[in-house]
Amino acid sequence: MNTTIWALTLSAISISFIHTASGPDHYLPFIVLSKSKQWSRTKTILLTITCGFGHVLSSLVLGAVGVFLGWQLNKFSWFQNIRGNISGWALLIFGVAYLIYGLIQTIKNKPHKHFDVMGEDIYVYEHNHSEVVMPQNRIKVTPFVLFMIFVMGPSEPLTPLLFYSGLNRSVYEIVALVIPFTLTTVATMLGMVLLGRYGYSSLFKTEKLERYMSIVSGAVVTICGIGMVFLGW
Repeated sequence: MNTTIWALTLSAISISFIHTASGPDHYLPFIVLSKSKQWSRTKTILLTITCGFGHVLSSLVLGAVGVFLGWQLNKFSWFQNIRGNISGWALLIFGVAYLIYGLIQTIKNKPHKHFDVMGEDIYVYEHNHSEVVMPQNRIKVTPFVLFMIFVMGPSEPLTPLLFYSGLNRSVYEIVALVIPFTLTTVATMLGMVLLGRYGYSSLFKTEKLERYMSIVSGAVVTICGIGMVFLGW
């Protein structure tokens, strides 16, 4: 496995793990519903895995747009001679842009999805970190609602990595991104849910990290881009 494959694989694993573990919305609803509704271990595991694959699917659909654009661009003969430099710089530029976007979002304290527990039920709504009161326009979470939330919430930083692989027309690079991203996402979700379900959630205090998720993901893509452009990865 060459250096580029390793860099892309590690980036996919890092982004997936950070995106999943730093967001309580990826596991808190399963923990609460499993306990309050007295779900069996099998039901909890199956629902978590199903939602995990739904989350991955939405990310891959968005990423497929990047692969398609990169693959199509590579068909032009004039592009063949400059492909290496362009693809690396494109990855770096997106990483820096996403990092800046994350910083702006954090500073502006933009509203984001939040789950809150009321009795045996759990509700989802939009809030920012300065709000302490649950708004009225909230939705009660059911297994179906939970699945739809994950399907409609892709991980954007995967897209530039797939665009890079599309520019190179490399099936190996695409596979090296998709498989680790999928397995890491589902495994992290399942691990956090089971730890929380059986009383070990206090080991992980990730709520404060959620606010900085975009910054860290942007930094990972930026580092990967720097390696491609300046370090010959």
